[in-house]
Amino acid sequence: MIFTPVHTHEFADLAKQKIAEFNALHWDASKRQQLGLKLENEQGELIAALAGRTFGHWFYLESLWLDESIRGQGIGSDLLTEAEQIARARGCSFVILDTLDFQARPFYERHGYQVQWTQANYPLTGCKYFMTKSL
Repeated sequence: MIFTPVHTHEFADLAKQKIAEFNALHWDASKRQQLGLKLENEQGELIAALAGRTFGHWFYLESLWLDESIRGQGIGSDLLTEAEQIARARGCSFVILDTLDFQARPFYERHGYQVQWTQANYPLTGCKYFMTKSL
């Protein structure tokens, strides 16, 4: 048996798809939906983005990014609130996310998120926080 190295995003996506196909045999994945919100400036440039997915009772918030030029103006809070409202409308009761020690833990805590688990030494000396919130 010889394993072939394949270090590409396309292969990682294929592996995720295979897991999704397996999972579909064990639960109803028909309600798994992408959730995304964006904000562009007058020039059509992306200045804020939120991406995740809803499934069952859960909203998995994968990414929330704001351009430096708009931070501290409440736009991130508005973006998060709107995403939570969409998730609630889809039947979600909970949100899960992760954030790194230099990212947005205080921001999420101000919005009612609680650290459930801390992964130390990530990726080398930092921390990764896994946080949840009841909607």
